[in-house]
Amino acid sequence: MLEIRNLRFAYRERTVLRNVSFVVSPGEVVSIVGANGAGKTTLLKVLSTLAMPDGGNVIFDGHDAFSDQLKYRRSLGYLPETPALYEDMSVSEYLHYRASIKGEMDKRIRRRVEEASEMCRVRDFMKTPIRKLSWGMKKRVQLADAMLLRPRVLLLDDFLAGLDCTMRAAAGEILHTVAAFSSVIVTGHDLEDMAAWTTRFLILKDGIIEAEVPTAGVETSALKTRIDGLIKGSLK
Repeated sequence: MLEIRNLRFAYRERTVLRNVSFVVSPGEVVSIVGANGAGKTTLLKVLSTLAMPDGGNVIFDGHDAFSDQLKYRRSLGYLPETPALYEDMSVSEYLHYRASIKGEMDKRIRRRVEEASEMCRVRDFMKTPIRKLSWGMKKRVQLADAMLLRPRVLLLDDFLAGLDCTMRAAAGEILHTVAAFSSVIVTGHDLEDMAAWTTRFLILKDGIIEAEVPTAGVETSALKTRIDGLIKGSLK
Protein backbone atom coordinates (compact mmCIF):
# COMPACT_ATOMS: atom_id res chain seq x y z
CA MET A 1 0.00 0.00 0.00
CA LEU A 2 1.14 3.54 -0.80
CA GLU A 3 0.23 6.25 1.70
CA ILE A 4 0.90 9.95 1.19
CA ARG A 5 0.76 12.00 4.38
CA ASN A 6 0.65 15.80 4.47
CA LEU A 7 3.06 16.22 1.57
CA ARG A 8 4.40 19.74 1.05
CA PHE A 9 6.55 21.18 -1.73
CA ALA A 10 7.46 24.68 -2.87
CA TYR A 11 9.48 26.21 -5.71
CA ARG A 12 11.31 29.03 -3.92
CA GLU A 13 8.44 31.08 -2.47
CA ARG A 14 5.67 29.49 -4.53
CA THR A 15 3.87 26.71 -2.67
CA VAL A 16 2.73 23.96 -5.05
CA LEU A 17 1.76 21.17 -2.64
CA ARG A 18 0.73 22.26 0.84
CA ASN A 19 -1.02 19.35 2.48
CA VAL A 20 -1.51 16.42 0.11
CA SER A 21 -2.77 13.21 1.71
CA PHE A 22 -4.28 10.07 0.18
CA VAL A 23 -3.87 6.30 0.05
CA VAL A 24 -3.61 3.95 -2.93
CA SER A 25 -4.10 0.24 -2.32
CA PRO A 26 -2.80 -2.58 -4.55
CA GLY A 27 -5.26 -3.19 -7.36
CA GLU A 28 -6.36 0.44 -7.58
CA VAL A 29 -5.95 2.82 -10.50
CA VAL A 30 -6.28 6.32 -9.06
CA SER A 31 -6.40 9.34 -11.38
CA ILE A 32 -5.27 12.75 -10.15
CA VAL A 33 -6.81 15.62 -12.10
CA GLY A 34 -6.84 19.38 -11.80
CA ALA A 35 -6.38 22.60 -13.70
CA ASN A 36 -3.14 23.35 -15.54
CA GLY A 37 -0.53 24.28 -12.96
CA ALA A 38 -2.32 22.51 -10.11
CA GLY A 39 0.83 20.53 -9.28
CA LYS A 40 0.07 17.11 -10.78
CA THR A 41 3.48 16.68 -12.43
CA THR A 42 5.25 18.01 -9.32
CA LEU A 43 3.38 15.51 -7.16
CA LEU A 44 4.51 12.59 -9.32
CA LYS A 45 8.08 13.87 -9.32
CA VAL A 46 8.02 13.88 -5.54
CA LEU A 47 6.45 10.41 -5.40
CA SER A 48 9.14 9.14 -7.77
CA THR A 49 11.88 10.72 -5.56
CA LEU A 50 13.03 13.00 -8.39
CA ALA A 51 12.15 15.92 -6.12
CA MET A 52 12.43 16.03 -2.35
CA PRO A 53 9.42 17.31 -0.39
CA ASP A 54 9.62 20.15 2.10
CA GLY A 55 7.56 18.11 4.53
CA GLY A 56 5.29 15.13 4.93
CA ASN A 57 5.86 11.46 4.25
CA VAL A 58 5.47 8.85 1.54
CA ILE A 59 4.89 5.48 3.18
CA PHE A 60 5.26 2.30 1.13
CA ASP A 61 4.57 -1.05 2.78
CA GLY A 62 4.84 0.63 6.17
CA HIS A 63 8.24 2.21 5.52
CA ASP A 64 9.28 5.78 4.73
CA ALA A 65 10.15 5.84 1.02
CA PHE A 66 12.68 8.66 1.47
CA SER A 67 14.63 6.93 4.23
CA ASP A 68 15.54 4.07 1.87
CA GLN A 69 15.13 5.51 -1.61
CA LEU A 70 17.05 2.73 -3.37
CA LYS A 71 14.73 0.02 -2.05
CA TYR A 72 11.65 2.09 -2.88
CA ARG A 73 12.86 2.83 -6.43
CA ARG A 74 13.29 -0.88 -7.09
CA SER A 75 9.54 -1.23 -6.59
CA LEU A 76 8.73 1.82 -8.70
CA GLY A 77 7.81 2.39 -12.35
CA TYR A 78 7.58 5.98 -13.61
CA LEU A 79 6.45 7.43 -16.93
CA PRO A 80 7.28 11.16 -17.10
CA GLU A 81 5.25 13.65 -19.10
CA THR A 82 7.88 13.89 -21.86
CA PRO A 83 9.74 10.82 -23.15
CA ALA A 84 13.50 10.90 -22.58
CA LEU A 85 15.16 8.01 -24.41
CA TYR A 86 18.51 6.98 -25.89
CA GLU A 87 17.75 7.90 -29.49
CA ASP A 88 20.58 5.90 -31.10
CA MET A 89 19.53 2.59 -29.55
CA SER A 90 16.96 0.27 -31.04
CA VAL A 91 13.86 -0.41 -28.98
CA SER A 92 15.19 -3.85 -28.08
CA GLU A 93 18.61 -2.54 -27.08
CA TYR A 94 17.06 0.17 -24.95
CA LEU A 95 14.66 -2.11 -23.05
CA HIS A 96 17.35 -4.73 -22.43
CA TYR A 97 19.72 -2.02 -21.20
CA ARG A 98 17.09 -0.50 -18.92
CA ALA A 99 16.19 -3.87 -17.41
CA SER A 100 19.87 -4.48 -16.74
CA ILE A 101 20.59 -1.17 -14.99
CA LYS A 102 17.43 -1.60 -12.91
CA GLY A 103 19.06 -4.69 -11.44
CA GLU A 104 17.11 -7.50 -13.10
CA MET A 105 18.87 -10.87 -13.22
CA ASP A 106 20.38 -11.63 -16.62
CA LYS A 107 18.36 -14.82 -17.08
CA ARG A 108 15.09 -12.90 -16.57
CA ILE A 109 15.76 -9.85 -18.74
CA ARG A 110 14.63 -11.39 -22.01
CA ARG A 111 11.30 -12.49 -20.52
CA ARG A 112 10.74 -9.10 -18.88
CA VAL A 113 11.39 -7.29 -22.16
CA GLU A 114 9.07 -9.62 -24.05
CA GLU A 115 6.26 -9.14 -21.52
CA ALA A 116 6.53 -5.35 -21.45
CA SER A 117 6.92 -4.94 -25.21
CA GLU A 118 3.92 -7.17 -25.86
CA MET A 119 1.76 -5.36 -23.32
CA CYS A 120 2.66 -1.92 -24.74
CA ARG A 121 2.44 -3.14 -28.35
CA VAL A 122 5.96 -2.25 -29.47
CA ARG A 123 7.12 -5.74 -30.49
CA ASP A 124 6.89 -4.88 -34.20
CA PHE A 125 9.39 -2.07 -33.65
CA MET A 126 12.04 -3.86 -31.59
CA LYS A 127 14.77 -3.45 -34.23
CA THR A 128 13.84 0.15 -35.05
CA PRO A 129 16.16 2.95 -33.86
CA ILE A 130 14.28 5.06 -31.34
CA ARG A 131 15.09 8.25 -33.23
CA LYS A 132 12.89 7.03 -36.11
CA LEU A 133 9.79 6.52 -33.96
CA SER A 134 6.88 8.94 -33.67
CA TRP A 135 6.38 10.81 -30.42
CA GLY A 136 3.47 8.57 -29.47
CA MET A 137 5.47 5.42 -30.20
CA LYS A 138 8.33 6.73 -28.08
CA LYS A 139 5.87 7.11 -25.26
CA ARG A 140 4.85 3.47 -25.70
CA VAL A 141 8.51 2.49 -25.38
CA GLN A 142 8.90 4.49 -22.21
CA LEU A 143 5.72 2.95 -20.85
CA ALA A 144 7.24 -0.48 -21.52
CA ASP A 145 10.35 0.72 -19.65
CA ALA A 146 8.22 1.73 -16.66
CA MET A 147 6.60 -1.71 -16.58
CA LEU A 148 9.74 -3.79 -17.12
CA LEU A 149 10.16 -5.13 -13.59
CA ARG A 150 6.45 -5.49 -12.75
CA PRO A 151 6.56 -2.47 -10.40
CA ARG A 152 4.48 -2.44 -7.25
CA VAL A 153 3.99 1.31 -7.61
CA LEU A 154 3.36 2.72 -11.10
CA LEU A 155 3.27 6.49 -11.72
CA LEU A 156 2.03 7.69 -15.12
CA ASP A 157 2.16 11.42 -15.83
CA ASP A 158 -0.30 12.60 -18.49
CA PHE A 159 -0.53 8.98 -19.57
CA LEU A 160 -2.83 9.39 -22.59
CA ALA A 161 -1.24 12.46 -24.16
CA GLY A 162 0.17 11.65 -27.58
CA LEU A 163 -1.11 8.08 -27.69
CA ASP A 164 -2.99 7.01 -30.80
CA CYS A 165 -6.51 5.59 -30.82
CA THR A 166 -5.24 2.01 -30.66
CA MET A 167 -3.27 2.60 -27.48
CA ARG A 168 -6.02 4.69 -25.92
CA ALA A 169 -8.44 1.85 -26.48
CA ALA A 170 -5.94 -0.59 -24.96
CA ALA A 171 -5.20 1.58 -21.92
CA GLY A 172 -7.85 0.00 -19.73
CA GLU A 173 -6.66 -3.51 -20.51
CA ILE A 174 -3.04 -2.56 -19.82
CA LEU A 175 -3.80 -0.88 -16.50
CA HIS A 176 -6.11 -3.70 -15.41
CA THR A 177 -3.22 -6.12 -15.98
CA VAL A 178 -0.72 -3.91 -14.15
CA ALA A 179 -3.07 -3.28 -11.22
CA ALA A 180 -2.99 -7.00 -10.46
CA PHE A 181 0.45 -6.43 -8.92
CA SER A 182 0.70 -2.66 -8.53
CA SER A 183 -0.77 0.51 -7.01
CA VAL A 184 -1.27 2.80 -10.01
CA ILE A 185 -1.43 6.61 -10.01
CA VAL A 186 -2.26 8.42 -13.25
CA THR A 187 -2.50 12.11 -14.07
CA GLY A 188 -4.18 13.63 -17.09
CA HIS A 189 -6.97 15.68 -18.60
CA ASP A 190 -8.89 13.10 -20.67
CA LEU A 191 -11.72 12.51 -18.24
CA GLU A 192 -13.95 10.48 -20.52
CA ASP A 193 -11.19 8.04 -21.44
CA MET A 194 -9.91 7.83 -17.88
CA ALA A 195 -13.36 7.20 -16.42
CA ALA A 196 -13.48 3.83 -18.20
CA TRP A 197 -10.69 2.37 -16.07
CA THR A 198 -10.12 4.66 -13.08
CA THR A 199 -11.14 3.41 -9.64
CA ARG A 200 -11.55 6.96 -8.36
CA PHE A 201 -10.61 10.51 -9.24
CA LEU A 202 -8.75 12.80 -6.84
CA ILE A 203 -9.11 16.52 -7.54
CA LEU A 204 -5.91 18.47 -6.83
CA LYS A 205 -6.58 22.16 -6.19
CA ASP A 206 -4.80 24.89 -4.25
CA GLY A 207 -2.13 22.44 -3.13
CA ILE A 208 -4.41 19.86 -1.55
CA ILE A 209 -6.63 16.97 -2.55
CA GLU A 210 -9.90 18.87 -2.42
CA ALA A 211 -12.28 16.05 -3.34
CA GLU A 212 -12.50 12.35 -4.11
CA VAL A 213 -14.91 11.02 -6.72
CA PRO A 214 -15.43 7.23 -6.99
CA THR A 215 -16.36 5.99 -10.45
CA ALA A 216 -18.30 2.81 -9.62
CA GLY A 217 -21.91 2.99 -10.78
CA VAL A 218 -21.66 6.54 -12.13
CA GLU A 219 -22.34 7.34 -15.79
CA THR A 220 -19.42 8.93 -17.63
CA SER A 221 -21.32 12.10 -18.55
CA ALA A 222 -22.39 12.72 -14.95
CA LEU A 223 -18.88 11.95 -13.71
CA LYS A 224 -17.30 14.38 -16.15
CA THR A 225 -19.78 17.12 -15.23
CA ARG A 226 -19.08 16.70 -11.53
CA ILE A 227 -15.29 16.65 -11.92
CA ASP A 228 -15.31 19.67 -14.26
CA GLY A 229 -17.37 21.52 -11.68
CA LEU A 230 -14.99 20.64 -8.86
CA ILE A 231 -11.94 21.70 -10.87
CA LYS A 232 -13.51 25.01 -11.88
CA GLY A 233 -14.88 25.64 -8.40
CA SER A 234 -18.56 25.68 -9.31
CA LEU A 235 -19.21 22.62 -7.11
CA LYS A 236 -18.25 21.75 -3.55
